[in-house]
Amino acid sequence: MNEQTIHPTVAAVTERIARRSAATREAYVERVTAAASRRPARTGLGCANFAHGFAACSPQEKLTMRGAGPQGPVRPNVAIVSSYNDMLSAHQPLRDYPERLKTAVAAAGGVAQFAGGVPAMCDGITQGRDGMELSLFSRDVVAMATAVALAHDMFDGALMLGVCDKIVPGLVIGALSFGHLPTVFVPAGPMSSGLPNKEKARVRQRFAEGKATREELLDAEASAYHGIGTCTFYGTANTNQLLMEVLGLHLPGASFVHPDQPLRAALTDAAGARVTATTALGDPDTLVRAYTPIAEIIDEKALVNAVIALLATGGSTNLTLHLVAIAAAAGIRLTWDDFAELSTAVPLVARMYPNGPADINHFHAAGGTAFLIGTLLDGGLLHPDVRTVAGPGLDRYRQEPFLEDGRLAWRAGPEKSLDADVLRPYDDPFAPDGGLRMLDGDLGRAVIKVSAVAPDHHAVTAPARVFDSQGAFTAAFEAGELDRDVVAVLRYQGPRANGMPELHKLIPALGVLQDRGHAVALVTDGRLSGASGKIPAAIHCTPEAAAGGPLARVRDGDAITVDAVTGTLTVKLPADAFAARDITGAPPAADAWTGTGRELFAVLRDGVGPAELGAASIGSPLDHAMGGAR
Repeated sequence: MNEQTIHPTVAAVTERIARRSAATREAYVERVTAAASRRPARTGLGCANFAHGFAACSPQEKLTMRGAGPQGPVRPNVAIVSSYNDMLSAHQPLRDYPERLKTAVAAAGGVAQFAGGVPAMCDGITQGRDGMELSLFSRDVVAMATAVALAHDMFDGALMLGVCDKIVPGLVIGALSFGHLPTVFVPAGPMSSGLPNKEKARVRQRFAEGKATREELLDAEASAYHGIGTCTFYGTANTNQLLMEVLGLHLPGASFVHPDQPLRAALTDAAGARVTATTALGDPDTLVRAYTPIAEIIDEKALVNAVIALLATGGSTNLTLHLVAIAAAAGIRLTWDDFAELSTAVPLVARMYPNGPADINHFHAAGGTAFLIGTLLDGGLLHPDVRTVAGPGLDRYRQEPFLEDGRLAWRAGPEKSLDADVLRPYDDPFAPDGGLRMLDGDLGRAVIKVSAVAPDHHAVTAPARVFDSQGAFTAAFEAGELDRDVVAVLRYQGPRANGMPELHKLIPALGVLQDRGHAVALVTDGRLSGASGKIPAAIHCTPEAAAGGPLARVRDGDAITVDAVTGTLTVKLPADAFAARDITGAPPAADAWTGTGRELFAVLRDGVGPAELGAASIGSPLDHAMGGAR
């Protein structure tokens, strides 16, 4: 298929999104345009305000920002916002980035200031702990912290340093509030491959059965998570990185270069130079071409491209929340129905754990983002006519970076996959449709990831066993009460109930039951993210139980069907009888949602919207256009 011929489903969905978003997108663009018309805002600051803003700068930097130095007129000032901490492997490499980026921006004729830090918490550490109940809310905290960093009206562009789960979406949402600023995202790359993910999962399951010791489990985990960089499985962190590239917010090929390689340092330098060149104060001769505010990058076509890349790679289910929230921040109405319709047209062209044995390094070696983007463009599955930080058009992302005599350059990426067990062309996929599907029925709407689920488990019908906490499920499993066909219904795990924690602690136990030959599924208003694995799991159920959703009426023994083939989620009861049932169970009481800082987040829990609208606790252009309704 010619790369300029867009698949009819992709074209139709994009048009529908644009049509439904016309009013809110227009309002957002008008706001951004008004902000851009006042650039650079710092020249309008009072003298005391301005002096505060550059007081800690070097004498030369002060002259540059004032427009009084040898470089002449006012030059760009770039904000650096970072999620650095040295506890988390993915973020530890960011430690030295600010100074490196300041040097790169200065060489490009600008000034860079470290504007602020944002929190970065790790779901891998908080799994099954109280801290996990803050995880999803941390996305909105990151967005707000980003806004605080940029709110000083000192900047002409921004560099965003972040990698994992909620951090990158939060940075994007915060940056979109300053949509007139050119913004480049700067990744750090994955850790080197350690213990294969399949072996790690095997030891976890043996531990759940009591066949492996804690010491054996810890040895396995430490061999898998062993150095700096992102975890190597294809979870939310690496899905974020891939989608940032497809969105055009990374430099081409930047996502999966290891943190300690010279090429990574060169790409970081190039990010500093590029954001300086794309500000409104860049080279006057190329101003019209180069000025690239993030608001013009994140549009309807770019968001559809991101959804397609998510589906084509079987990425993290968390992005069904985050992409909706990102779209809303740009005034665009993206819905789960859009995901579902696109999934029917998008083939699965990548297999990475948990969808297969390979990790993200194997994907990168097989052709990586350059091959992926190229084949999806060739199949008419991506919009080529988008803006990116590298310039107009997504074709630029068919290229991969390399060092030539120590200097950064780009060359054409591979035209053929170097490992067909990991990465394939659009016309020879692993599966004809995407790795994510939407479910609808008596129990509400939900998301299911099928790319790692064997076909004979795509539809499960079994008696329900209802739980209101992870602890209750674990106790029932350990007591042998679940050694049968079962649909585990774990409710009151939605955003309003307790912050919508990830529930990976359940997966080894459910895997044990499935391996014993039982029909097993999970239904929950909580999350699982990128490592959902082999268990069919209907997640993000909405309306959630805490909002009176259908899961609050399910009882032990009800026959539940989770059917990813037909896209249904049902209970075998007459609709009127099911609707007439009393609600049972309850979310944690307000006074019980304390400890581990949870009480500080009560305002976010009280104001959070439903999963289907991105589970957002903070406002967006859509909220304002809809009179505050979520």
